[in-house]
Amino acid sequence: MTVFNLGSINADLVYRVPHLPEPGETLASTSFTRFLGGKGSNMSVAAARAAARVVHIGAVGHGGDWMVDRLTEYGVDTREIVTVSGESGHAVIAVDDHGENSILLFHGANTCLDPEEISGALAQATAEDSFLFQNETNAQREAAEAASLRGMRIIYAAAPFDADAVQDVMPLIDMLVLNEVEAAQLEEATGLSPENLPVKDIVVTLGSKGCRWYETDKGEQIDVPAIQVDPVDTTGAGDTFTGYLVAGLDRGFSMRQSLDLATKAAAIMVTRQGTADVIPDLKDIEDARFNRL
Repeated sequence: MTVFNLGSINADLVYRVPHLPEPGETLASTSFTRFLGGKGSNMSVAAARAAARVVHIGAVGHGGDWMVDRLTEYGVDTREIVTVSGESGHAVIAVDDHGENSILLFHGANTCLDPEEISGALAQATAEDSFLFQNETNAQREAAEAASLRGMRIIYAAAPFDADAVQDVMPLIDMLVLNEVEAAQLEEATGLSPENLPVKDIVVTLGSKGCRWYETDKGEQIDVPAIQVDPVDTTGAGDTFTGYLVAGLDRGFSMRQSLDLATKAAAIMVTRQGTADVIPDLKDIEDARFNRL
């Protein structure tokens, strides 16, 4: 079984600051670091570190070879990543002393994907495989349709959130992953609460409170408590959660087992500064001692 991930590939430019800048404020940073990032990259690395086979579908621009190499080093199959003209995607991230962040994103090559190339990349997929995607690339609907034709499990991580983008792919997806704020925004746009959405599985992440799983076919709701940690940087925690969740399901774990695994990975992630480069692996989770809230 394989996770095919249509996802963004970004350079994350991370600046540590004493507090997040106010409008019009000029603020000196205390440090600067460049990481591999992008929601797509983060989820691919997380799924690979959760022992899934991962094929990343995406694009980079000028100077993006180092990001492809880094993904390869982390165990991701990068043969379906193309190089296009123009700039690679990147994000400018400010992180304060409490671990909160503010992000400025430039999509670049991530929105220059050819739907036919995506369909070609999925030609090797079967109904035993999973298709994961997020709202940081173009051709989302076309890709989901191609995955649906192959009978794949289709998972959409609704971030960065756009209600129209979610509704466009909703008829095609088997699982929707979003945070508490995004769930409220989607309810406002559709008039439907998470348990009433036309998607079998809805996972709403609740930050320090854990997550909630809605199994809409059975009308069931299950809460998974968070794990007590001292956060350093929340960047990439949601992506780590999603990557581990999808990997667990792809490896044949139950939904509850996969949610538990994803919660542990996200808890470790927030204690580290960075994005894809510091996503924990299974040994990190095995060695950690966790306290549920």
